[in-house]
Amino acid sequence: MNPIILFDGVCILCTANARFVLRHDRCGHFRLASVQSETGQALCKRFGVDPDDPDTMLVIDGDRARRDSDGVLAIAEALGWPWRALGVMRVIPRGWRDAAYRRIARNRYRLFGKHDACWVPSPEQRARIL
Repeated sequence: MNPIILFDGVCILCTANARFVLRHDRCGHFRLASVQSETGQALCKRFGVDPDDPDTMLVIDGDRARRDSDGVLAIAEALGWPWRALGVMRVIPRGWRDAAYRRIARNRYRLFGKHDACWVPSPEQRARIL
């Protein structure tokens, strides 16, 4: 089973990231689910994320969920070159990386905006959306 990226479907930054993954994941490694979807709601509950106020993006691989900066780096590393080079960020202590991630996550609507409704993928992308 392929890893699932759980993202906030009304957040402009989060949906831009989802579209980026769909565009650059040429092997179809990832599937995606918005926290607003039925699948996303169930995954939120399973991994302890409040679906009404998601504070992180998750990369779920089986029973393991990577969150915050580890989730971002897991995506970059799986996308291959040149995105894999971001893995060098692992030399920065996780606490520092996660603090920066959380600051952006807490302010994402103010900084980047919010859609009135969930982003709708194109017909060719729909097969990868749960």
